[in-house]
Amino acid sequence: MKSYPASRLTLIAGLALLIPASFGLFLSGVPTILCPLPQLTVIPAFLLSAWRLNYLANGLPVLLFFLWRPGFFRGAPQVPGRSYVLLAIVIVLSILYFISGWQRGLEYEGAGYTRGVLIINVGWVAVVVYAFLRARKKGASFGSSLFVDWMLFAWLAWYAFPYLGELP
Repeated sequence: MKSYPASRLTLIAGLALLIPASFGLFLSGVPTILCPLPQLTVIPAFLLSAWRLNYLANGLPVLLFFLWRPGFFRGAPQVPGRSYVLLAIVIVLSILYFISGWQRGLEYEGAGYTRGVLIINVGWVAVVVYAFLRARKKGASFGSSLFVDWMLFAWLAWYAFPYLGELP
C-alpha cells in the first residue's frame, strides 16, 4: 500500500471539508434537514452576497481547519488539548444555541426541521466525542488525529448551529 506524505493527506482532508460545507450551505438555499445553513458559513455568505461572492463562505471551514492545526502538514500525531477545549466549547454553545433558538425554529422552520436538526446534532456530538475519547485512550496516530479534527470541522461546516429563525 502506498503511503502519502502528511502534507498531501492534510491538504486532501482540508479540501474534503468543501463537501459537507456545500451540503450545509448551498444544497437548497433554505433551511432543510440536509441543508441546515450552519452559522459558520451562512453568516459570511450573507455578508459576501452584497458582492455576489457568497460561494467563498464555503471555503471558511477549510481555511479554519488549516489554521487550527498547521502541525498536520508536518505529520503531528497528537490531538492537542486545544482541540478538546474547542470541542467542549462548541458543545456547550450548541446546547445554548438550541435553547435560545428553539421557539424561532419551531415558528419559522417547523417542528420537523427543528427536531430533526437537533437529533442530527446530538448524533454528530456522540460520534465526535467518541472519536476524541478513543484517540485519547488509544494514543493518537497522525491518521486518527487528522480524522478526529476533520470530524469536528465537518460538523461545524454542515450541522453545528443550524439556521433557526426568519430568513433575511
